[in-house]
Amino acid sequence: MYDNHNGNLNRVPDLFGSMVFGDKAMRERLPKEVYRALRKTIENGKSLDKSIADTVANAMKDWAAERGATHFTHWFQPMTGITAEKHDSFISPEGDGRIIMEFSGKELVKGEPDASSFPSGGLRATFEARGYTAWDPSSYAFIKDHTLCIPTVFYSYTGVALDKKTPLLRSMEALNKQALRILRLFGNGDVTHVNTTVGPEQEYFLVDREQYRRREDLILCGRTLFGAKPPKGQELEDHYFGSIKPRVTAFMEELDEELWKLGVFAKTEHNEVAPAQHELAPIFTNTNLASDHNQLMMELMKRIAERHGMACLLHEKPFAGVNGSGKHNNWSICTNTGVNLLEPGDSPQENAQFLLFLTAVIKAVDEYQDLLRVSVASAGNDHRLGANEAPPAIVSMFLGDELTGILEAIEHETPYSPRETEVMKVGVHILPRFPKDTTDRNRTSPFAFTGNKFEFRMLGSAFSISGPNVVLNTIVAEELAQFADALEGTADFNSDLNALIRKTLTDHKRIIFNGNNYSDEWVAEAERRGLSNLKTTVDALPSFIAPKSIALFTRHKIFTEQEMRSRYEILLESYCKTLNIEALTMADMVNKQILPAVMKYTNRLVRAALDKRALCDSMPAEPEQPLAEKLAGLSGCLYRKTRKLESELMQAPEQADIKAQADYYKDIILPSMQELRETADELETLTAKDCWPYPSYSELLYPVD
Repeated sequence: MYDNHNGNLNRVPDLFGSMVFGDKAMRERLPKEVYRALRKTIENGKSLDKSIADTVANAMKDWAAERGATHFTHWFQPMTGITAEKHDSFISPEGDGRIIMEFSGKELVKGEPDASSFPSGGLRATFEARGYTAWDPSSYAFIKDHTLCIPTVFYSYTGVALDKKTPLLRSMEALNKQALRILRLFGNGDVTHVNTTVGPEQEYFLVDREQYRRREDLILCGRTLFGAKPPKGQELEDHYFGSIKPRVTAFMEELDEELWKLGVFAKTEHNEVAPAQHELAPIFTNTNLASDHNQLMMELMKRIAERHGMACLLHEKPFAGVNGSGKHNNWSICTNTGVNLLEPGDSPQENAQFLLFLTAVIKAVDEYQDLLRVSVASAGNDHRLGANEAPPAIVSMFLGDELTGILEAIEHETPYSPRETEVMKVGVHILPRFPKDTTDRNRTSPFAFTGNKFEFRMLGSAFSISGPNVVLNTIVAEELAQFADALEGTADFNSDLNALIRKTLTDHKRIIFNGNNYSDEWVAEAERRGLSNLKTTVDALPSFIAPKSIALFTRHKIFTEQEMRSRYEILLESYCKTLNIEALTMADMVNKQILPAVMKYTNRLVRAALDKRALCDSMPAEPEQPLAEKLAGLSGCLYRKTRKLESELMQAPEQADIKAQADYYKDIILPSMQELRETADELETLTAKDCWPYPSYSELLYPVD
């Protein structure tokens, strides 16, 4: 990237991480013994030595002040799915009326935000306000808006986790523990830590901000609740990887710079399939840091879009009829020695360690497919999953022809003949030749192996990646624990290892599917195989508190049962509140915008028809009269459907039975909303543009730069 203001690419290395109190800053500013102790905490997950907290805090404060910071905040991730922060200044009064700038180790290590105003699933009553934030040293502090942001966990006065980061850290520790047991069996004593890594690809829409401000549904709900299909959607497939418009390019350039300052590995950006849709993909980093970085990415996307006269939409389905937005969670397992445990190597059929880890993932995905579905469940994502743009709600795995062939050979105890590497030839001699991959990709698969990682493609674009990765880490940790139990102390390791891999593949091969996940045939085939098809959030969520799930998460100390039930309540409550807000917004838009606009246009047509008749009785009142009659009929229909929806909202069950309430919103409110939309969208196609009260899909998706 060339920067017209500041030179060229040579400045990027100095820019990168300049607003992060990372390893370089710590090494330069901390005494050696303090730096070593802090590194040990970060690398090995050891408890922080409280005696060094004041030294670290003072160095952090000085570093931040040099970069213009005047405040600090404990930056945490409550169950809202977004981040939270409470700012305190560094000032401390002196006796003579002056101030000094101070930041203590106590302030670094612990904070105390209100815990009753965040979703808690009944864990906190309104009068029980005390909660704590605690510094997470494994995620570096950074500066945002002249404030030193300290990544923290968030928990209640009684020690219950109220955030998304605490269970994520717990799940990473669980997987580390069990993976090390497996690696010891293969003689890998040099490995001291195993980490999961993630590279979440972020999809989003950019629309003109002035147009956005004229749509109540976009402002309140993040998606369009009404909108007739435009003459052109994504049929021509001309937006994907197309030339990026100057306005969007300027946005992307500023976004890159701001993310680089914060140490975010922003790497690849392009136009996505739908008009006005784009994607930004980072380089892999450890899951905890990747989660923090993705939250920052989403926040900065929204803020920087405003500065460029646009609005960034992160909803999973902002527009009907075109692709929604997802977040592809590229997940792998790596050691502190730099080995990717999901890297097949040149001869995967001979790589027993890789095959065992692969088999553990296969077994995990099959046995806990319902939990993976729960981890991506939301009212917004229900609109996206299953359409021809995203994986279906049925969880399956894609492994590709080569790996599938290897596993089938193992299962049937037959020799595997590896394919010879082919060279790609495209018929033009000047073009370079290169080795052809041994297998194609499958973009329809919910959980696809893509070389040395798995791409979990079911996440919605607005999601925190913490929840899905908590599930992934935990279910794989469980299978590794079972494998370690079976193989530790065995008399014939190689024989028992082969038998274990073979039996596991035989028992769980039903989850592997390399075909078209969008097809009706697959739905029938998946049912025949016994795979679950949890189509909606309300269908999926009970699996989270099933006895099997509670046993899994409590066994690995990821959640207590109380924490699990609270999250179940929060997710159902969020579903109900989302649909309630959307339904109320629809009624408000109909009553205050759509009906008045249609009546105004109908009256115009009626007056025009009457004027014709007044001029000449025999003059045809076309098209005014038939169009006015149709508009009047549809207006009456719209009015009745709106009253019906408002009445149904009044009859919703009380929140005391949150599952019954969620079922009601799914089975009664959602269909009524769809019926109301169909009538309103038909009216849009018949009403004059100068009368219609808000921007159309054409104006939103195809803005004039």
